[in-house]
Amino acid sequence: MTIAFVRLPHGEGLPLPAYESDGAAGMDLRAALGDGETLALASGETALVSTGLSLQIPAGFEGQVRPRSGLAARHGVTVLNAPGTIDSDYRGEVKVILINHGPAPLVIVRGDRIAQLVIAAVTRAALVEAATLEETVRGTGGFGSTGVAGAKASRP
Repeated sequence: MTIAFVRLPHGEGLPLPAYESDGAAGMDLRAALGDGETLALASGETALVSTGLSLQIPAGFEGQVRPRSGLAARHGVTVLNAPGTIDSDYRGEVKVILINHGPAPLVIVRGDRIAQLVIAAVTRAALVEAATLEETVRGTGGFGSTGVAGAKASRP
């Protein structure tokens, strides 16, 4: 599969997203800050970070913007709406919403790898209204309802 892209002026000179290993599912996205510009992402703060790229994702696919595990493990920084979705009909700049859950500020500079882009197939569904739904063992059990049977009862 090929994906057409436009490199925006502030993305000039940055490496393109690339798979960093043979088995990598995602391509790294980089911060397209100005030369010498930094972004200090304080603890608890969010920021919308430019990548300097617009993509033409083929119909039937989406781009998923996902966190980088290294940023999350070392600094507590993740993608706020993970995974963010880039629809196939969107032609604007790809931007990444980062949030710092860590205790210290993270300074981002031009070219830093800030997220991953995963291209995935999209299955479209049609909703059909029904009077009832088929019964299951889980039924209407919500959050935390699929744990080991009896585990909740044994907790203090």
